[in-house]
Amino acid sequence: MITSEERNVLRDLAKQVADIASLPIMAERRELWKKHNSLQPSRPLILIFPEGSWQELLPHSVLKCEGDKARGIEWNLRSRIYYYEHFQDDTVIEKEWIVSKAIRNTGWGLSSKHIPSTEARGSWHFDPVIKEPSDLKKLKIPDISHDEEASKRNLTEAQELFGDILDIKQKGASHISFHLMNQYTYLRGLEEVMRDMYENPGMIHDAMSFLEEGHKHILKKYVDLNLLSLNNDSTYQNTGGNGYTDELPKPGFDPDRVRLCDMWGSAEAQELALVSPKMHAEFSMQYEKRLLEPFSLTGYGCCEDLTKKLDDVFTIPNIRRISIAPSANVDSCAEKLQGKYIFSWKPQPSHLVGEFDTQFIRKYIQHTLDVTKNCVVEMVLKDTHTCQNHPERFDEWTRIAREQIGMCYLNSNEK
Repeated sequence: MITSEERNVLRDLAKQVADIASLPIMAERRELWKKHNSLQPSRPLILIFPEGSWQELLPHSVLKCEGDKARGIEWNLRSRIYYYEHFQDDTVIEKEWIVSKAIRNTGWGLSSKHIPSTEARGSWHFDPVIKEPSDLKKLKIPDISHDEEASKRNLTEAQELFGDILDIKQKGASHISFHLMNQYTYLRGLEEVMRDMYENPGMIHDAMSFLEEGHKHILKKYVDLNLLSLNNDSTYQNTGGNGYTDELPKPGFDPDRVRLCDMWGSAEAQELALVSPKMHAEFSMQYEKRLLEPFSLTGYGCCEDLTKKLDDVFTIPNIRRISIAPSANVDSCAEKLQGKYIFSWKPQPSHLVGEFDTQFIRKYIQHTLDVTKNCVVEMVLKDTHTCQNHPERFDEWTRIAREQIGMCYLNSNEK
């Protein structure tokens, strides 16, 4: 239950979010993203995702609510306000509150295990649950169901809380992204998968084939149960951008029944960052391509360097957004992508730790701007697991990026 005191806190924060969302700059940013995602010329756009650094920017100690549910809502609202007051990137603050449908997933039959670190934020180690090819038989194709009563209850609670302040929207499956190799390595172990590529490739293909069929089943259930929701809005796209576009939904769209062709889809295989293009295509991408085929717009990649794999990426159906990782060769990637795809650049997050060298960061960003003049560029600062308790570094990084963009695009109508 949310207490009356917590309710007052949440409603006050919701009013602040609504005021921010109503500012003209938000409508301007929304239109910029629509042009950007449709490959129309514009200036590079910026997005900030603090991720692990949030606990240093907006620690839970600042929350006023006591109950877990109220604290979760409070943090969400405060993070949107923080975005506007600090980052000044191109994030669109929407006057909405999304209520997720209560979609149930029975799982894949096996649960991953790992050996935890002795340090609070240290790395863990895989503890494989698939040790032999015969263990693959323990996997099960998930069943999908919808708890309609729970969905109605959650929607009613949100409407009663601040439906008079924010636009309450209920969504089903809107973020559709495939992480087949991530799924499998969590069960098999990363080192084990690397060895299997040489010693037992058939085992990997058997696993990938099963996961592909499992995800096809999930998609079919989403369609059959009418659980899909449009993602041509602020919905996060797994390569780091958002979904704003006028290209979706497709002609023949029925608002009461969303189709896969009305949506974005994405995939990545960052576990294969260091394998050859041939192995990447063989053990992961061929399966991902078939899963992405029904979607009208797709994105690919995350933290894996795709520099030498772009020719294969270009064969993905309806590919629009391609992740250019911090380790990628931006010169080579820019020459390949040109203006045919979104150049979703992930700047080096480690620049926010250690010595915060603003001159170096300025030159670093400028180099990418220089070589991507003919590209559709977005700068997505993410995977920042810490800023060493210097929250202001995000603000400063964004200011530097905006200044460099402004100098490079002085003749643009958008500064």
